[in-house]
Amino acid sequence: MTQTRPATAPAPVEELAPPRPEKARRGAAIAAIVAGAALLVLFIALLMSPGSEDAVPTSLGFSLNSFFVWIGNLHPLVQIPIVIVVFGAVVGATLLAIEFAPRQGRGYFWLRAAICFLVPVLAFMLLRPYQNAVLYVVAIALAAGALLFFLDYRSSAGAGYLFQMVVFLAPALLMLIVGLLYPTISTIILSFFNKSGDTFVGLENYIWTFTNPEGFWSVINTVIWAICAPVLSTVIGLAYAAFIDRARGEKYLKVMVFMPVAISFVGAGIIWKFVYDYRQGEQIGLLNAIITMFGGEPVGWLDAQPLINTFCLLAVFIWTQTGFAMVILSAAIKAVPTEQLEAAQLDGTNAWQRFINVTVPGIRASLIVVLTTITIASLKVYDIVAVMTGGRSNSSVLGFEMVNQQQRFQSYGHSSALAVVLFLFVLPLIIYNARQLRKQKEIR
Repeated sequence: MTQTRPATAPAPVEELAPPRPEKARRGAAIAAIVAGAALLVLFIALLMSPGSEDAVPTSLGFSLNSFFVWIGNLHPLVQIPIVIVVFGAVVGATLLAIEFAPRQGRGYFWLRAAICFLVPVLAFMLLRPYQNAVLYVVAIALAAGALLFFLDYRSSAGAGYLFQMVVFLAPALLMLIVGLLYPTISTIILSFFNKSGDTFVGLENYIWTFTNPEGFWSVINTVIWAICAPVLSTVIGLAYAAFIDRARGEKYLKVMVFMPVAISFVGAGIIWKFVYDYRQGEQIGLLNAIITMFGGEPVGWLDAQPLINTFCLLAVFIWTQTGFAMVILSAAIKAVPTEQLEAAQLDGTNAWQRFINVTVPGIRASLIVVLTTITIASLKVYDIVAVMTGGRSNSSVLGFEMVNQQQRFQSYGHSSALAVVLFLFVLPLIIYNARQLRKQKEIR
């Protein structure tokens, strides 16, 4: 008998080496850091490079500035179709980059590559005509394009979340730093310097704000606006919303109150300036016409002191904001469960008790939104004061006086101090709103 050899198990097939996502992620981070550092160095070198007076200020032969100069010299009827065509081209290019470029395929791959490299070039060359900076611009565009292309490639390879978050948040973060954080810090620093901004004066600008008549009355009036405007607008809007709730012709009554919201502050100021108009002889102002009709003497309402002209301006703001409060609060009132109102009615409560104990607590979140929104708007008001009084007769507010000191008197120190004080007024409201939103998210 022949002995049979026992069957041996086949040799195991070598397993493929597992992917090393940690190494790939580290390499991606290093590449992104290197590209970003190169981009930053090139950009700084571009800004610090000396320009030549004889150099042509554009590298592509045209820029956005030259385009607007050219189109401004054309007839208005010719400008319209050109603007429409350019706008359509920009929208089409944006849709191409958003809708078509992310698709799979070799052609779309090269389309994404072209977008990554061409967009930075066009952005740098069109937004600012640099002198003697062609090489810098091309180098910066290449670095930015390489970074964008690498992020796009890594996103397609499965590392999408991190890289897409970086790509989408980086422009917004840059804009916040350049447009918000840097001006804020610069304004705070400038508030401690003199009028021209070259000599440190400590707290003198803030002392001026609270002692000089222009600064003092702008602070006092701003406080009055911040207290009275939101309270009165909200109370009137809430009362109107409650009275016309489910009434016949409700939508028409709402439109009548909401119409002033659609009017700009400049338009509202002009309208009410005619209402308050004061002159010798025949009156064209509605308010003085009524007073003289009953035998009284006309009053210069916009020059009446103390604080009378402030409340006259405040009435214009309340007129424009009451409709906003009414619409928001009316929607909130309709969202209050009818079961709660019916239960309160069965308990023997009257209409006022139901409104105070059921409706108002049920619309608390909307009341907070309306109050804080109108308060912030009242702290920033400028147009009404500028149109109606120009800040005369102690009617100025911080928003107007800040611009007035900078534009009219070229006093950057005073203007910056006023801006910081205004920021300190607004800051508690922003913090309170953020906390309320966080609490609502936790409840949900």
